[in-house]
Amino acid sequence: MPYRIEYSPESETHLQSLTTRQQVIVIDGVDEQLMYQPTVETRNRKLMRPNPLALWELRIGDLRIYYDVEEEPEPVVYINAVGIKERNQVLIAGEVYNL
Repeated sequence: MPYRIEYSPESETHLQSLTTRQQVIVIDGVDEQLMYQPTVETRNRKLMRPNPLALWELRIGDLRIYYDVEEEPEPVVYINAVGIKERNQVLIAGEVYNL
């Protein structure tokens, strides 16, 4: 059964701070990689150490998508933040986060 993808209001703001091309890459990547088995670690998906953003990270080039997954009552992927990785920092809507 496919997971429903739900973007938080904050993540929609983060998406708007990206270029149109980056927005398309993020939306297509989320649909392709998180619709089925979002909690299976792969080369591009990993469970993160405890942090204020999310439990999971999806990597698409320099772009990072931070998300949580809920299995019950229905399978849902909550997109919490979207940013650009630069060295050891992530830029999310122009703000620097050290993870």
